[in-house]
Amino acid sequence: MFRIGLFLATNLAIILLASITLRLLGVGGILADNGVDLDLQGLLAFCAVFGFAGALVSLLISKPMAKFSTRAQVIERPADSEQRWLLETVADLAKAANIGMPQVAIFPAQQANAYATGWNRNNALVAVSQGLLQRFDREQVRAVLAHEIGHVANGDMVTLALVQGVINTFVMFLARLAGFFVDRVLLKNERGLGIGYWVTTIIAEIVLGILASTIVMWFSRQREYRADQAGAQLSSPAAMISALQALQREVNAHVPNQMPDTMTAFGISPGWKKDVRKWFTTHPPLEQRIARLQQL
Repeated sequence: MFRIGLFLATNLAIILLASITLRLLGVGGILADNGVDLDLQGLLAFCAVFGFAGALVSLLISKPMAKFSTRAQVIERPADSEQRWLLETVADLAKAANIGMPQVAIFPAQQANAYATGWNRNNALVAVSQGLLQRFDREQVRAVLAHEIGHVANGDMVTLALVQGVINTFVMFLARLAGFFVDRVLLKNERGLGIGYWVTTIIAEIVLGILASTIVMWFSRQREYRADQAGAQLSSPAAMISALQALQREVNAHVPNQMPDTMTAFGISPGWKKDVRKWFTTHPPLEQRIARLQQL
């Protein structure tokens, strides 16, 4: 309930802050001078409700969607010693991180990967790939699990959803504001919402959405550094570094990435893109993550 309250409080704070900023900038007066009677506060509230609602719904259904998209099988009763060790290790790490025991799952992928998701830090989901279990030793697997537990303990899923909600709000608001300006001020349309409004709004949402996604991706990269540090604290710096080096070998060997695009932000190693695409990636380069841990 605290995290839902955080969503609502953030929503109201964004509306209040943006309303004050719009008044200080005199946006309403500029539009009024051009014959545009627009309730900026009402429009902002509308965008905030829908922007945060989308992020909240995505967060609330993140666990079942993750299981479905990765075909993850939750371990209800351990079928062998490996599954028993997985459950015991996650339980030990969760206790050390002071969170509830997450569900533990294995998903069929040859790439060494893992993810954590869920809106409640005391009822999350931690999943590892079959490739990770096959090619990593137990100390490395434990470090990867500690990294994912770090995400849960840090509340990264909720915080990322909050950031996405803020981004959604301002993209919707600014796109519609641009649409009104073009339609009413430039094209002088006085009969409802004309084609200028709709075309401008759609184009502005696409452009602003692309630009704003770099902010979300930047935050995602920062949370990976924090999860690495948490993993090092819960396991050991040497084990976490060893696990990241093993992941780096996987990337260099071009092991196919079978993680769905919708789950990329939640995996531990989605790969690193060069050139302009690096601004749109969820994870920093593995060599930088290793270097940071080596400085601890």
